[in-house]
Amino acid sequence: MSGLVSFLSKNSIYIVMFIVLVIWFGIFIFLWNTDKRLKQIEKELKEKEQ
Repeated sequence: MSGLVSFLSKNSIYIVMFIVLVIWFGIFIFLWNTDKRLKQIEKELKEKEQ
């Protein structure tokens, strides 16, 4: 365990890269879900117009 702590303290860039990756993944999931909901709303609006 102490080997891992010393590795991460010497190479803190990996921690930063992991956090940035998690943030980008969260943004991607959020946008994907928003797009899905918008497509569903557009479909419902088109059905109501007809």
